[in-house]
Amino acid sequence: MKFTHMLFLLLLTASLQAQKKYEWKTATAAGYTYKYVTNDPTATRFYTLKNGLTVALSPNKKEPRIATRIAVRAGSNTDPKDHTGLAHYLEHVLFKGTDKFGSLDWQKEKPYLDQIDALYEQYNHTTDAAQRKAIYHTIDSVSGAAAKYAIANEYDKMMASIGSQRSNAHTSVEETVYEEDIPSSAIDKFLAVQSERFRNPIFRIFHTELEAVYEEKNRSLDNDGSKVFETMFASLFPTHNYGQQTTIGTIEHLKNPSLKAIREYYYKYYVPNNMAVVFSGDFNPDQMIKKVDAAFSYMQPKPVEGYKGPVEAAVKGPIVKEVYGPTAESMRIAYRVGASGSREALLADLTAAILSNGKAGLLDLNLNKAQKVLGASAGAYGFKDYGVFMLVANPKQGQTLEQVKDILLEQIDKLKKGEFDESLIKAIVANRKLSELQAQEDNTNRVVEIVDQFIKNKDAEWDQDVAQLDEMGKVSKKEIVDFANKFFQNDNYVVIYKRKGEDKSIVKVEKPPITPVETNAGKQSAFVKSVTATPLASTQPVWIDYNKDIQKGKAGPANVLYVPNKDNSLFRLHYYFNQGTFNNRLLPIALQYLQFLGTDKATAEEITKQFYNIAASFSTNAGNEETTITISGLQENFDKAVSLFENLLRNCKVDETALASLKDRLLKARTNTKMNKQAIAQAVRSYAVYGANNPFNYVLTNEEIKSLKAADLVALLHSLTNYKHDVLYYGPSPLAKVSADVAKLHTMPATWTAAPKAVVFKPLKQTSNQVLFTDYDAVQSEIYWVKDLGQYDPAQSAKIDIYNSYFGGGMGSVVFQTIRESKALAYSTFAVVQTPAKKEDDYTFIGYVGSQADKMNDAINSMNDLLKDLPKTDQNFENAIKSEKKDIETQRITKDDIIFNYLRAQKRGLNDDVRKSIYGNLNKLTLADLATYHQQQFQNQPFTYTVIASEKRISMDDLKKYGEVKRLNVDDLFGYENVNRGM
Repeated sequence: MKFTHMLFLLLLTASLQAQKKYEWKTATAAGYTYKYVTNDPTATRFYTLKNGLTVALSPNKKEPRIATRIAVRAGSNTDPKDHTGLAHYLEHVLFKGTDKFGSLDWQKEKPYLDQIDALYEQYNHTTDAAQRKAIYHTIDSVSGAAAKYAIANEYDKMMASIGSQRSNAHTSVEETVYEEDIPSSAIDKFLAVQSERFRNPIFRIFHTELEAVYEEKNRSLDNDGSKVFETMFASLFPTHNYGQQTTIGTIEHLKNPSLKAIREYYYKYYVPNNMAVVFSGDFNPDQMIKKVDAAFSYMQPKPVEGYKGPVEAAVKGPIVKEVYGPTAESMRIAYRVGASGSREALLADLTAAILSNGKAGLLDLNLNKAQKVLGASAGAYGFKDYGVFMLVANPKQGQTLEQVKDILLEQIDKLKKGEFDESLIKAIVANRKLSELQAQEDNTNRVVEIVDQFIKNKDAEWDQDVAQLDEMGKVSKKEIVDFANKFFQNDNYVVIYKRKGEDKSIVKVEKPPITPVETNAGKQSAFVKSVTATPLASTQPVWIDYNKDIQKGKAGPANVLYVPNKDNSLFRLHYYFNQGTFNNRLLPIALQYLQFLGTDKATAEEITKQFYNIAASFSTNAGNEETTITISGLQENFDKAVSLFENLLRNCKVDETALASLKDRLLKARTNTKMNKQAIAQAVRSYAVYGANNPFNYVLTNEEIKSLKAADLVALLHSLTNYKHDVLYYGPSPLAKVSADVAKLHTMPATWTAAPKAVVFKPLKQTSNQVLFTDYDAVQSEIYWVKDLGQYDPAQSAKIDIYNSYFGGGMGSVVFQTIRESKALAYSTFAVVQTPAKKEDDYTFIGYVGSQADKMNDAINSMNDLLKDLPKTDQNFENAIKSEKKDIETQRITKDDIIFNYLRAQKRGLNDDVRKSIYGNLNKLTLADLATYHQQQFQNQPFTYTVIASEKRISMDDLKKYGEVKRLNVDDLFGYENVNRGM
C-alpha cells in the first residue's frame, strides 16, 4: 500500500529532523533553573529543588483546572519480605490525616494510637489462636475509643470542598501515586493540604481500613483476570520481586500487620529525593515553582536504596500454567522483555503493534478479521528492570485453548518470516502520532506519562520519550524480522490457560469481629477550618449557547451540526440516527457484520489497510435508541476517508462464510457473557427495573442468530442512510465546505424512509419488597437496591445532583463513611439516583454494596438503616454545594462534545444548557430539602434487592427476611433462549 503524498511528507520531515529536533536545554526564570526538551509539544519544565524533590510543570490553558500527581518510587518491589502489601497499606492510611487534621484532639487521641501500635506488634508476633483473638478484641476496643477523636474522611471532604475531582491513589510494583484534579484557583489550598499530609501522617482508624484492604484482597480472589496476571508474573519472574511479591500482599501478611514496619517504610522511601510533584494545567510555571518550593522545602533528603532485582535466567519453556475460575476460557502467551527505555523494549512495542494495532496488524487481519478466534491481541509494557510481551486470545466455539495457542504461534512464525508489508511500520507511527496529538490535549494523559518516566528513573530521557515515535519510524522491516527471530526462540515463553472450573486454592481473608467506630461526621479540625476559612476565588462558568456555539447547515435532507476545530488538523464526522436496537434488533448485528465485508473491488482486509494507511478510521455504535457512525482522521484525507466508508456501506456484498463465522463467534461470546459477574449484575438490575421483558434481554435469540440471512443484513446496511439522520462535524473545514462535501460524498434520498416503530419499556412500580437472587461461585456477594422514582423533572436536577454527592456518590458521602469507614463492611459501596436520558423516562435509584458473603446481612441492614433515615450533617452538605459549584465553574465542554450535549438536552426537552439552572439553584437548596426528598422517596418504601452470590456461602433464609425471594438463573436473564417475550 502507498501513502498519500501528504502523509509521506509528514513522516519524511519528522525523520529528517529527529536528530536535532529534540534536545535538552537549560533555562532560568524567576530564580529557578529548569530543564526542557526543545520542540516538546507539552512544554514541560523539569526542576530539581534543593532538597532533591523533582517538580515537573506542563502548562495547558484549555480549562481552568490542574491535574496533579505526587509520585513516590516505592511499591510492592520495595515491600519487606515479611510484610508484603505494606506499600499498599501505607497508601490507604495516607488519607487519614496528620496530628493537625483528621483529629478533634490529637493530644487525647495519641495515647490510644500508641496503645494500638503496641497491640499490633504483639498481635503480629503471636501464633496462638485464642491469644490472637483476645488481642484483636482489645485492638477493636481501643480503636473504638481512639475513633471518638478521629474525623473519618476529613481529607476527602476537604478536597471535595475545594472542588477537587477524582481524589485517589494507586500502588503498583514500582510506584505509589497520589492523584487529584483541582480548580486552578485552589492551588494554594491544595499545596497547604499536601505539604501537611506528608509532614507527619498518623495511622488512625487503622483496623477498619485494614478490613477494606481485606475486602480488596477478596475481590481479587474473585477476579480471574487478576489471578491470571499473578500467575504470569510469578512464572516470568521466578526470583525477581515482579513475580514474587504482589501489590496487595499475601493473606498471611495481611493478617499480621505491623504499624511499626509501615512507619519505618514511610520514613525510608517518602523523602524528597525519591518523590516528584507533577502538574499539568492552567498555571504560570514561574509562579507555580515558587509555591511548590515553599510548600515542600521542609522535607529533608536522605539516601534511598531502591530495590535492585536479580538478573533472571532465560526462560526455558514453554512453561505451562493453568488458572481456574467461573469466567470464560482464555489463554495468553507471555515473554520477558528488556528494561523500559531499552532498544529491545522499543522493538518489542513496535512488534506488538505489527501484530495487533486494532486495525491492520497480523492478528487483526489474519485472526480477528478472518474470525479464526473469538478475539486476539498483542501488547507490550515495561518496568525499570524488565518488561512483558503478551499475546492474548479467546477461543471460538469448539476450539481448545491449545489450538488457540498454536494459531497465535503461527502468526509469530509469519512475523519471523517477514510476511508483512514494510509500509505497516510507517502507518503505525502515523496513527500513533495522531493518537498522541489528541492525548496531549488532556492534562491527565500528560501527568501520567511524566510520572511513568520519573518512576522508571527515566526522567532524564524525556527527550527520548518525546522522540520515540520518530525513532520507531526509522526502524526497518529487516530490523524487526531480525529482532523477531532472536526474541521468539527456543520456546522461551509462558503459556497460561484460563479454564472454567472451581478454583480450589482460594482461601479468603476471614472477617474479624469489628465494632462500628465513630466517624465524627460534620466535625472539623482547626487546620481544615483555617484552610477552608477563605473562600476560593470565583471562576466564571462558561455555558453552552446552543444557538451560537453550534453552527447549523444542510446537506441534502440532513441537518448539519457543526463545531470548528481551531487547534489542529483532525476531523470527526458522525452520522447520528434516532433509532437503535429498540427499532430493529438486526441493526447491531448488521453493523458488526460490516467490518467483515468487502466490495466487488476490494476485500475487507484491503479496505482496512486503506483506512489505516491514511491514518483514518470508522466505528459504529448501535445503542437502544440511537445509532452513531463515526469517521475520523486528518482533514486533508477527509474526502478519501468518507469515500472509502461510503463505498463500503453502499457496495458491501454478501459473504456467507463471514456470516457463518460471525454467528459462531456471537454464540460463543454469549456463552462467555453468561459467566461474567458484571454482565449478570447488569442483567439482574434491568430485570429489577422492568421485569422479565427488559432492555437488557431485548436481543435476538440464539435460534434467531442461527437463522440470520446474509442478504437481509446487507440490505439493511445498503438502506441505512435512507433513514433520517443528522450529520455532525468537528474539524477545521468551514461549515459551507463541509456541507457541500457531505452532500457530494454521502448518499441520501430526497425524502427519508420511516424508521420501524420502537418497542417501549415501562419500569415496574414496586408495591412490596422483593429479592432477586442469582447463584454465582464467588467469595463476595454483590448486593444492589433498585427502585423506580418517577418521571424526569429538570427542576429537580440541582437537588438530585447534591443528593447524590451528599448521600452516596463519593468517599465523603454518608454511605461510604458509614458502610466502609465506620463499619468496615465493604471495599466498594455507593447509592445514587440515575437521571434518565429522555423526558418521558423515569429516574432510577441504584444502591450497591460489594462485601464478603459472611458480611451480607450486616451490609444490607446498614444500607437499609440509612435509607430509613437520612443522617444530617451541615458541614458535609456545605461541602457538597461547594464541590458542585466549583465543578460547574471549571467545566469546559468543547469539541464535538458540544453537539452531543445539545442532542442529549433535546431528548430531555431542554433548550438551554441545564448546568446554568443547576448552578443558579444550588444556593437555594437546604439540607432540609434533601431530607424531605429522602423521606418521600425512600422512607418505608419497598425496594427490589438483587443479590449475586454463591449459594454455598449465604443463607436463603436470610434473604427471605428482606422480601419475597425469586431465584433467577442466567438463562432467565439474557434472552438468548427466550423466544416468546410477549411483545
